[in-house]
Amino acid sequence: MISEENPKRLAQVALVVLLIIGCVTVLLPFIGAVLFAFVVWMCTWRFYAEKLLPRLGGRDTLGASLMTLALILVMLLPTVFLAGSLANGADNLIDFLKPYIELGLPAEPPGWLSGLPFFGGEIEANWHRLAGNREELNTLVKQLIAPARQLALALGGIAANGLLQLALVLFVTFFLYRDGAAISNALYVGARKLGGELGENMMDKARGTVVGVMLGIVGTAAAQGTVAMIGFLIAGVPQAMLLGFATFFLSMIPIGPPLIWGGAAAWLYSEGQTGWAIFMALYGLFVISSIDNFVKPVLIARGAGLSILLIALGVLGGVLVFGFIGIFLGPVLLALGDMLLQRWIREEPLA
Repeated sequence: MISEENPKRLAQVALVVLLIIGCVTVLLPFIGAVLFAFVVWMCTWRFYAEKLLPRLGGRDTLGASLMTLALILVMLLPTVFLAGSLANGADNLIDFLKPYIELGLPAEPPGWLSGLPFFGGEIEANWHRLAGNREELNTLVKQLIAPARQLALALGGIAANGLLQLALVLFVTFFLYRDGAAISNALYVGARKLGGELGENMMDKARGTVVGVMLGIVGTAAAQGTVAMIGFLIAGVPQAMLLGFATFFLSMIPIGPPLIWGGAAAWLYSEGQTGWAIFMALYGLFVISSIDNFVKPVLIARGAGLSILLIALGVLGGVLVFGFIGIFLGPVLLALGDMLLQRWIREEPLA
């Protein structure tokens, strides 16, 4: 009897393993978007289930449609608007540089350029050399065109891929809202079958960590964008609202906000407003960027119930290993590992 059951059991195990491998292979190209959809769903599920759905009489499809529409207005449309504004800015830059390419450089560089500390003298010498040698200028322009075109194509591809990924996230999120009760119940039932009480605790810990990380990231981005917009308005930088919105989005990247407020400071300096340029640089360094350094870890740690050290290691390590979605996966994994370690130290049974 044992010898007959063993091959059958092995065949069943092999079939299950092959099925799992097949499912993972099919979903692998979309795994990042699906995981991020789960992040958005977990962070907004309580509002949807406790506030919105009861007012709609429990109509899941209508509620899911309204939530998805709200996410489109909050996430997708601003991204498209920002991409269009950046494209318009690139066109304006090309129009600005076109006369220099066609007619050559003026005999003297702008005063603000030659007056830059440390590099002003060298820039002025190279400017005079290129202004007096049209052939060398054309050669330099040709050398710069190909990398600039490749960079533009790469940025365009990244933007297009980001919009497609975001659209897929919203598509998946609709079904998570519509069938959210059944999905949530299935997750808890599966966790309970696998780990008993520990499994349920791990589910709660994972949800709390994800919500905490999202709170820290979005809260910090909103704070940086608002503070940056106020600084731009004070300094008289044009398109302050657009730049504040760009700061909000680029705050997800460690060097994102300095690109915005640094560019604004450079523009102010080029316009001869040295005092406001210094103000913008100091304001960006000590106010805008300091929010990311101090507020984000505190918000994440408070929402996730983790130490700031684990949060920092989880976010940085998660990004290096998993990419953008690692911002959420890294702290979640460390939170679950920390919970298991604490139980082991207290010599509590794992199940």
